[in-house]
Amino acid sequence: MSKKKNFKMPTAYTILISIIIAVAVLTWVIPAGQYDYVDPTASKPQPIPGTYKVVDSNPQGAWEIINAPIAGFADAQDIALFVLVIGGFLGVIMKTGAIDAGIGNIVKKLKGNERMMIPILMIAFSLGGTSFGMAEETIAFYPLIIPVFIAAGYDTITAVSTVLLGAGIGVLNSTVNPFATGVASGFAGISIGEGLFFRLAMLVIQLGISIVFVMRYAERVKNDPERSLVSDLRKANEEHFLGQSSEEELELTGRRVAILWVFAATFLVMILGVIPWAYKFNITIFERLNSAVMNLPVVGSLVGSPLPLGDWWFGEMTVLFLVASVICGKIYGMQEKEIVGAFVTGARDLLGVALIVGVSRGITIVMNAGGMTDTVLYWGEKSLAGLGRIPFLIFTYVFYLPMSFLIPSTSGLATLSMPIMAPLGEFAGVAKSLVVTAYQSASGIINLITPTSAVVMGALSIGRIDYTKWVRYMGPLLGILFATTCIGLALGTLF
Repeated sequence: MSKKKNFKMPTAYTILISIIIAVAVLTWVIPAGQYDYVDPTASKPQPIPGTYKVVDSNPQGAWEIINAPIAGFADAQDIALFVLVIGGFLGVIMKTGAIDAGIGNIVKKLKGNERMMIPILMIAFSLGGTSFGMAEETIAFYPLIIPVFIAAGYDTITAVSTVLLGAGIGVLNSTVNPFATGVASGFAGISIGEGLFFRLAMLVIQLGISIVFVMRYAERVKNDPERSLVSDLRKANEEHFLGQSSEEELELTGRRVAILWVFAATFLVMILGVIPWAYKFNITIFERLNSAVMNLPVVGSLVGSPLPLGDWWFGEMTVLFLVASVICGKIYGMQEKEIVGAFVTGARDLLGVALIVGVSRGITIVMNAGGMTDTVLYWGEKSLAGLGRIPFLIFTYVFYLPMSFLIPSTSGLATLSMPIMAPLGEFAGVAKSLVVTAYQSASGIINLITPTSAVVMGALSIGRIDYTKWVRYMGPLLGILFATTCIGLALGTLF
């Protein structure tokens, strides 16, 4: 008898290319249509409700299917390049060891007061998650943190959840995460700064809930080790983790402290750059400052013509992270070849993300060329938009839950869906920023438990935690996160 082969989830590329083929087939069936647009020449034109009309069909063939990822990559080149440069920036930062040394220093200073490690470390990791989508980078911290928690009388679930939930809640409530919020906002046609304060409020609330959840479990385990979900492995874990020689501790030198300051300042400048101060809030301080510098004799000519903070988009953010990469490398004393090598290595690590953005965009290319996009919007206008703002937003959040499982790439899912879901939100009277928040919240909660995530399964493997026990542990928290997200989205429609 032949052995049955276990089913393996196909890669995101295969799923997305399959969708391109399916969409191309549908262009032969679904009638083509078109809306009138507020500004047809805009890069992200806004359809006018009630103006849909049927037009001549343009079915897509084999050539269009093959060419779609190429055309998609060209159409999304600004976002793809930004992703690569962000990867290079993180590559340089990780090469300096600044983040590792910073976290290691926190652990060292809190030794003997391990209970306080839970909120402090969860806050620290959440800042990484919400700002640059910290996920894979957390893997290096488990061997450092788990032995400290075991020695303090906690279990591996406490240690793993401190890191995984800390970063994961940050990603779930991404404020300026370029791979989730940034890509989604780009394809929704809005600034990454729109909805920032709402997402920040949700981050504070849900992080606070998660910290209390972890600390309550940790206290139960410390008071009664038998209440641990991994109590059967308590002695084995003590021998395994406490018997291992700890890895060499990175020293938090003055240079690394300076790099951490530049790292934080870079994201602060990005936030200031993307919030539409003048357009939304009539705050013109950055316009005036920009004009004053540009009008200075000699200095103005040397500076050139940068856009003021508040008017930035992917091009300006790409320049920011490129310059910050060089500055951090030079602070650490790296030579030109070392900086370039670390930058290229980091960019290479995110090449897959950049390619997924292109392939995903190919779906929209085929839909647009076949006249399907506006037809789907029209069907949505007639059905979903009639639900009302709150039901539409909750439906959108629920819709993204299974989609996040099928397409685990946050960038790919955003590129695929935002050109459709964001305009549908407008038809329902929902701000595009709330649609972005619904998407990233669903993606974030799924990525806390999905077995397709290398981060989740890698963390559980290091902590020697059975996957079913992790799901059992996470169950109550997932319910709370789901409920608070729904409540938050509903309240968001009132402002």
